[in-house]
Amino acid sequence: MGIKPILVHITHEAAAKMGGIGAVLEGFFTCQSYIDTVDRSIVIGPLFTTDGSVLDRLGDDGEVLYSSIDGLVNTGYASAFSKIETFYGVGIIYGRRTFVDSQTGIKSSPEVVLLDVRHADIGAINDFKAKLFEQFEIRSDLYEHLWEFEQYVRLAPAALAILKAIGAATDKTVIVAHEYMGMPTALAAILDQTCNYKTVFYAHEVAPMRKIVEDNQGHDTMFYNVIKKAHQQKLYVKDVFGNQNLYFKYPLVDASKHCDAIFAVGGLVADELRFLAPEFESDNISVVYNGIHAYKTTVEEKLASKNKLRQYCFNLIGYRPDFVFTHVTRLVQSKGLWRDLRVLEHLDRALTRADKTAVMFLLSTEVAVRRSCDIFEMEARYNWPVAHREGWPDLSGGEAAFYTAIQEFNAKTKNVKIIFVNQFGFNRKLCGNKMPANMDTIDIHRGTDVEFGQSIYEPFGIAPIEPLTFGGLCVFSNVSGCAGFVNDAIARTNSSSKDGTRNVIIADYTSLDGQFADIRDLLAIGRNVRDKIEVAESREVADEIIMLLPKSDAEIASMIKNGHRIAQNMSWDVVVNNYLLPAFEKILHTHKTTRLETAGKISRN
Repeated sequence: MGIKPILVHITHEAAAKMGGIGAVLEGFFTCQSYIDTVDRSIVIGPLFTTDGSVLDRLGDDGEVLYSSIDGLVNTGYASAFSKIETFYGVGIIYGRRTFVDSQTGIKSSPEVVLLDVRHADIGAINDFKAKLFEQFEIRSDLYEHLWEFEQYVRLAPAALAILKAIGAATDKTVIVAHEYMGMPTALAAILDQTCNYKTVFYAHEVAPMRKIVEDNQGHDTMFYNVIKKAHQQKLYVKDVFGNQNLYFKYPLVDASKHCDAIFAVGGLVADELRFLAPEFESDNISVVYNGIHAYKTTVEEKLASKNKLRQYCFNLIGYRPDFVFTHVTRLVQSKGLWRDLRVLEHLDRALTRADKTAVMFLLSTEVAVRRSCDIFEMEARYNWPVAHREGWPDLSGGEAAFYTAIQEFNAKTKNVKIIFVNQFGFNRKLCGNKMPANMDTIDIHRGTDVEFGQSIYEPFGIAPIEPLTFGGLCVFSNVSGCAGFVNDAIARTNSSSKDGTRNVIIADYTSLDGQFADIRDLLAIGRNVRDKIEVAESREVADEIIMLLPKSDAEIASMIKNGHRIAQNMSWDVVVNNYLLPAFEKILHTHKTTRLETAGKISRN
């Protein structure tokens, strides 16, 4: 780009990777194209806890240079920070986090700011809330009892003050609001007439749409057919699903129409944004896919990782499976985990007929990392993770409900069993003595034969395609944002259709075969209709898996070669060069006349 921008990322994952946004930032910060093109990267987010010492604030890869919480001063910004703390009533932690790609060695150390906003000055915050209402019609009084909303509103004014203090408030500064959490800061930047910030809403999802999909029993089967019909009839979310203002995320996401640009991580996310309101139909929405790592591997390395997984299965339940299946995910409804069980039921019958066995390692939890000492105790006492017990430190409420379904599955099947690993991380220290000593997370991605990800709502879905570069077979739903990127990447490989699709299966749980033409009929789709579609589609997915599973080293080598070729066209370098930087270039060289300027409420000089 002609201008080297200062990119300011506002996110709840400023201090640690907790999900998809953290994975995206990690991808950017270890991508040479991003590093070479961006002047400064600054990540700002709330401080979630004051427990622990200064060494805990930014994690193992962080260096704290200033902390009013801990009395540490090792920066020339200290005087300016002190004034901000006094005026806004916040605590400030400033430092750097180092991101390293262990495979390539590429690293960078963006600046990080954490704000303790628990005791923020109410007068200053109320002034800002008044402006949010006057200029953007956001009624904070409806949501300020919700800390998920309140803390990001409190963050915004102090965040802009810090940018000025560290010399990062310039005409080339872009405020990147990752999800609704960053929107108050983006809106504050739009209102700030002392600096001509650019603002971007980075839509990693459309939160009101996720809620609608999850809350309705028809899930994706209903929703994506409705949204298609609504687009034809020029109807929007309020027309079809009613007023969404009671949901605190809605007004913040809706206000993204005031930003200079919107980045959507997938084509369906862009469609969902356009379903929000007519203003989004003409807004500057760019699809900026997430990326994946394109690591090289050999047949020997893949088989070595697979054999670790097979050995772990033997240590736990006494057999070395012919095939290893995996699903690494968060334990939330949108991941559609029951669909895995439906496909596995069909696979069990097929593998039993072929006298083959398989294991599914399902890595998922809804709580934080469990202590190693607790894991070792549970393993010794009742053979965790084969068996589980309700209550901490083992099963949380949601995990207990899901484990019941797994128990029922394992009781009925013959040749396929599921092992539910409800823990973050995948090594002996975190998962117990029965795990091979040299096991690591990369073995899950490299060693698996099939990775599942049949979500009902999945804006992109990095995890389901991480094994692609290692020759894994990736099974995900057509509502996943990665589907569009995969198809684009396959087209760019110039592979034959057969080779191009050998590594992926895209399950379609939304096809109605022309039924339910009226939008009212589509809205009435519930569990019964969805169940029928899932039963049929899961059988087809299972048949495809059986057909595509590699049966020899030569077939494994072919899948590795083809998967890596596709992954190269989905790498972070491709994302940054082909999608991210052109989108930033556009907004840095153009001026969007905001609705506030049109109304004469603010001016840009």
